[in-house]
Amino acid sequence: MTLVGRKFPNIEVNAIDELGDTFKINILEKAKAENKKVLLFWYPKDFTFVCPTELFAFQQNLAEFEKRNTIVIGASCDTAEVHFAWLSTAKDNGGIEGVTYPIVSDSNRNLATALGILDIMKEEYNEETNTVMVEGDNVTYRATYLIDEEGTVFHESINHMPLGRNVNEFLRLVDAFTHVQEKGEVCPANWEEGKEAMNADRAGVSEYLANHVN
Repeated sequence: MTLVGRKFPNIEVNAIDELGDTFKINILEKAKAENKKVLLFWYPKDFTFVCPTELFAFQQNLAEFEKRNTIVIGASCDTAEVHFAWLSTAKDNGGIEGVTYPIVSDSNRNLATALGILDIMKEEYNEETNTVMVEGDNVTYRATYLIDEEGTVFHESINHMPLGRNVNEFLRLVDAFTHVQEKGEVCPANWEEGKEAMNADRAGVSEYLANHVN
């Protein structure tokens, strides 16, 4: 079930900062308390291949998100200790040294389960052993959530494991939603900051199509 238009789950999770300090974070409450948007992106595993390229891509654009009053938070199901080991590993050795935003450590999978983003193909109960057997890695897909200042999700997307994200698209989405909030206009296809938006009525769409669609 989509979370767009709904409040982000009210769940407290563990996280770690660049110094290795662990702390509790509730993303819904953080957005509301700080009156900021939040970009939360999930990746499958530390010490893998596509993942560090994404973490660095978000780091390289961190100032752009901050300009837009947006907090960036990474997340996976690895433990805080594994996160810190990765944060302490140089990038020329596959590490993410230099990443400064917090990283959620959802090792008990409470939040990932609530979001429905775990790679679980099949669950089968074994009566003999009284256990549930799972097919899949039980790690998260590349899910991304954009959350507004009231804790409401205004964008969600999920990529399969091999497909890295385009960070510029999330900047565009933050710009577009901010424009909607501030101007009351809606943003047409391929809208970017500085381009013309439109009124959400018949006259608005007629005028826009006449001026912009051949």
